[in-house]
Amino acid sequence: MNATASQARWPARRKLTIFGAGSWGTALSVLLTANGHQVTLWARRPEVAAHIRRTRHNPTYLTDVKLPEAIYVTSALKEAAPERDVWIVATPAQAVRALAEQLRPWARAELIVVSVAKGLEIATLKTTTQVLAEVLPEVPRERIGVLYGPSHAEEVAAGMPTTVVAAAPSCAVAEEIQALFMAPTFRVYVNPDLIGVEIAGSVKNVMALAAGMSDGVGFGDNAKAALITRGIAEIQRLGVRLGADPATFAGLAGIGDLVVTCMSRHSRNRYVGEQIGRGRTLEEVQREMQMVAEGVPTTAAVYRLARQLGVEMPITEAVYQILFEGKKPAEAVRELMTREAKYEDWLPQAAMLEPPNGLVASKSASCR
Repeated sequence: MNATASQARWPARRKLTIFGAGSWGTALSVLLTANGHQVTLWARRPEVAAHIRRTRHNPTYLTDVKLPEAIYVTSALKEAAPERDVWIVATPAQAVRALAEQLRPWARAELIVVSVAKGLEIATLKTTTQVLAEVLPEVPRERIGVLYGPSHAEEVAAGMPTTVVAAAPSCAVAEEIQALFMAPTFRVYVNPDLIGVEIAGSVKNVMALAAGMSDGVGFGDNAKAALITRGIAEIQRLGVRLGADPATFAGLAGIGDLVVTCMSRHSRNRYVGEQIGRGRTLEEVQREMQMVAEGVPTTAAVYRLARQLGVEMPITEAVYQILFEGKKPAEAVRELMTREAKYEDWLPQAAMLEPPNGLVASKSASCR
């Protein structure tokens, strides 16, 4: 057995904190405790932390899941952050910078930081690991990675089989993340293409909004299949422009996460799109939701980034116009269907472009 397989099968006990007690943070706290790690779950609101400590149930997310007694729950960063081996950032993407700024006093070179937040920061158009690296210079860049893939929290918490991908600038760090999370029902692969994994896992939420709009309007399976297929083409086009490996988008963070997010009843982004497709406004839908639909702010960020880089993303543009400019979904579909005729194979031309300076996270060519 090689070192990687051994490490993934018998992970060392780690002292870690999950920042964010939403559905994903809650599910991961259960998984990582079962893996034998010493887990702290940080909740932003003191009343939420107190409720979980008292009842061992999250009052808002995954309310039927009982959290093990071994999970220490707190709302105090001074209790959650110091002397940890791993920080896991499970807040909404737009909150990552503010959290990281608060965490900086306890950052150190030995830490591994894992982002499980999916999205691009609106103000800077940066991925979550780029934000973390900027705010936490004490942590070496190669020790900041992600865990992405088709992984609804409801199913992970219930122990249903799930497969995801760990990515980091360093293959060794990606393998450490793999070992941390690997479990009999939670299989983790390694991919050295950090920027590709982050773009795939973030932009798929835009396509999930589109898929939900298609459902809400009443379109059928043909339209959904077209959105998924052309959606991955758009995501890949943007990723390649940023220096990603095209093969990444055929993997778990790409087509895997895109399919599950566009198809599943658990997908909050698909739900938001469906409600808008039925004629409701974005404000109405968001007002009644307890969870954050990451695709909404990500749409604004991806729309701006694509225009800045000159990347053609017609589905993203249509979703942006529906969300923020009042365009009707049926009209947006009509415009998409009547665009200029094109060839399907666009990638060779896109791949010839050099990625823009300052926007590409470093990546290794291969872990082998």
